[in-house]
Amino acid sequence: MAKEKQPVVLVTGASGHLGSRAVEALLERGGAHVIAATRNPEKIAHLAAKGAEVRRADFDDPNSLKKAFKGVDRLLLVSTDALDEPGKRLRQHRTAIAAAEKAGVRHIVYTSAPATAPGKVVMGDHFWTEQALASSKLGWTILRNHLYADLLLGSLPQAIASGSFVTAFGANGRNYVTRDDAARTAAGALLDTFDGQRILDVTGPTPLTGADIAAIASSLGGKAVNHIAVSSADLKTGLLAAGLPGVLVDVLVQFDSDAAEGHHGITTNAVRDLSSRAPQSVADFLAANAGALKLQLAA
Repeated sequence: MAKEKQPVVLVTGASGHLGSRAVEALLERGGAHVIAATRNPEKIAHLAAKGAEVRRADFDDPNSLKKAFKGVDRLLLVSTDALDEPGKRLRQHRTAIAAAEKAGVRHIVYTSAPATAPGKVVMGDHFWTEQALASSKLGWTILRNHLYADLLLGSLPQAIASGSFVTAFGANGRNYVTRDDAARTAAGALLDTFDGQRILDVTGPTPLTGADIAAIASSLGGKAVNHIAVSSADLKTGLLAAGLPGVLVDVLVQFDSDAAEGHHGITTNAVRDLSSRAPQSVADFLAANAGALKLQLAA
């Protein structure tokens, strides 16, 4: 009996945190020919050493995509970080989708976000990318990744130092998911045999309020941290006063506004179903990364 051909799966943005971890998760699970694609292949020699084929794929160079996507069955389209130029990220995503369709890719897994809508900062790009997938002839899985718990490693040191965790999502919850869980879920979606169209929210095990996160920060920091609820306008003023770039401030304020409307309080089984393991809680994630948190506090 002839050996069944392994599916060929490709991950874009393989030099980034999510893409790199997704490639590693695919290699760990086996059962597929794994291609790691990036603009700068020299940056992912470690993935080649682990068994991935490496190809160059530049979303601003359609010819490179034509070559990179050749022979690929299923593709993970990791949303790019091109936020410096309005319209650039959406243009890149549309170029990649068109190239995948021309190359004969059967299914695209796209990393989106909750509360997509036209006109929203960041979320607008996701909305129109989802529309581009819906307009294509491809099968697709849209993974609406909720905010990464990893982001708290950057914000909690300041909260612990000041004694205040400031948010603009009031008493509503936010269901953080770890980047590792999101990467394993994306790998599972690539290896899945599903060939239709679906949208899945990728979440942690339970939503946490600002007060819940402040309590975790208090425990980790060894001092009281209080949750301070402010308006979106006040949050924006405070972040700008702290010296954060305007684009980043707009993104953070949008995230909190969406959470205030309840969009971040969803809980699903997507991580368990596609990665075959339960999602890690914020408390467990932060405890496991206490060393990194302490380094930030000492800086």
